[in-house]
Amino acid sequence: MEISTKGRYGLKAIVNIGVYSSLENVTKKSISEREDISEKYLEQILSALRKNGLVNSKKGPQGGYTLARNSSEITVGDILRALEGELQVVNLEEYDDSNIMELCLKKNVWNKLNKEINNLVDSITLEELVQEYKAYKNPGYMYYI
Repeated sequence: MEISTKGRYGLKAIVNIGVYSSLENVTKKSISEREDISEKYLEQILSALRKNGLVNSKKGPQGGYTLARNSSEITVGDILRALEGELQVVNLEEYDDSNIMELCLKKNVWNKLNKEINNLVDSITLEELVQEYKAYKNPGYMYYI
């Protein structure tokens, strides 16, 4: 399993919205400039995030993007699934359960690995990423867990 450019850029974009939405209207242009992502590609990403209920958009001179929910309620898993679809190392639907070897691998390796990956990305919140970014950007900023 490899996270695509869309998934990686989507994480950057939504963290950017989480960091800056309290300070300014987070426009597609501002994200594009800060993260070096083309506006055209960013439009596709933001559209998918909006359709999946992760960001809101407002048009007009005071427009821009905001988070649709509190950053502590959005996980990396939510974001990646919105952009990538189901996260899995192996597509288990392709396995033949009548083949004993495939059944053994599916049960003892692939099911467990898929579950652990999803548990991991579901355990990381957008709030954690926002706070970590702020801590790196402002070395005097203290973040306690």
